[in-house]
Amino acid sequence: MTYAGETVTTTDDVAEALVQLTASIAADGQAEAVSIPIVTEAGDTEEAELVIGVGNDVLSAPADDFAGEEPDFSWAAEELRQHKRFPKAPAVAHEQTIDTDNPDAFWDPDLDGFTRA
Repeated sequence: MTYAGETVTTTDDVAEALVQLTASIAADGQAEAVSIPIVTEAGDTEEAELVIGVGNDVLSAPADDFAGEEPDFSWAAEELRQHKRFPKAPAVAHEQTIDTDNPDAFWDPDLDGFTRA
């Protein structure tokens, strides 16, 4: 990840979630502080504090020179995905099923009656 001219190393799932959250917050015209786990050059795990959203560019690119075992930061990616501004999947419309055993299932108060004859 590149942020404010600095490069930090995190996992792919954290980077992907951070980019999506940044775009969502920026689309609302806002900015917000978040924390993500990173791996230092010495291989230690640390936390990075970032301000994301409007005016804060985040770039995610593969780290081809990363040597070592990839840490498990899946918990952090999930925290980012649970953020109130993380983009949610659009609702999917489902066709109403016919319930012949329950005629009240078709009651529509806006039509003052049943929706079928």
